[in-house]
Amino acid sequence: MSHTLRFACTQCGKCCHDLRLPLSVDEAIVWLRDGGEVKLFCEAIPWPDEPPQNNLQAMHKKGRSFPAHSGELPVRIVATLVAAFDGPCPHLQADMRCDAYERRPRTCRIYPAEANPFIALNPEGKLCPPEAWGADKPVFLVGATVADAGLAHTIAQSRAWDVKDVDARARVCAALAISTAALANEGYVIHSPSGKALLEALNASREASPAAGEARPMEWGLVSNRTATRTVLGEIGARVVPESAAIPGAMEYLPFHAAD
Repeated sequence: MSHTLRFACTQCGKCCHDLRLPLSVDEAIVWLRDGGEVKLFCEAIPWPDEPPQNNLQAMHKKGRSFPAHSGELPVRIVATLVAAFDGPCPHLQADMRCDAYERRPRTCRIYPAEANPFIALNPEGKLCPPEAWGADKPVFLVGATVADAGLAHTIAQSRAWDVKDVDARARVCAALAISTAALANEGYVIHSPSGKALLEALNASREASPAAGEARPMEWGLVSNRTATRTVLGEIGARVVPESAAIPGAMEYLPFHAAD
């Protein structure tokens, strides 16, 4: 029997504080025009060989990334546009309503569902209070299937735009000379271009012809705070960038693990 998960938003506002919201290119443009801040979170996946088509997780990663190389190592780059803010969302009102509700990002629309199809929804990992998951609430999930057709459609849209925007994000990186990433599963390199420069690059990325997708930074530097990782990357010919290369206010390294 499929597990049933029930949920209803309590409007507690916890999911509207201290966030890093993944955005599509169009959503990032709207966010910047509204006066918000957008950053690029970059990670690199070593890609020496093409995985088999039946490796669905690898195909998912391939679909949302663009090819590049780091020294002699072929990689795929995931460059995620992220709305970044500390404290309450700039659109959160005192009564916990959103003053940009009709144009809010899809990440907000689908919460607490997962955009990544390979991550199962775990209530304990969400910010929603226990009462949001009560047995008296509407059915939210049946097994892995979202009960609400409208929400399921928005999740599908979110996943589709993540793939559609890949070449545009590559062009943005090229335009802004962004070519440093963390190794996937070890952290992110966070790039913080000025809002004006990023908005110009985003608008240009939408207007470019498909052939312009080739104008991407082909040489990427990789950052890691783990000695063993840096050693292996060096041995296989990757270009390793020291953490000290971070530029305050422009580029920072966010590791998932303590340095060794």
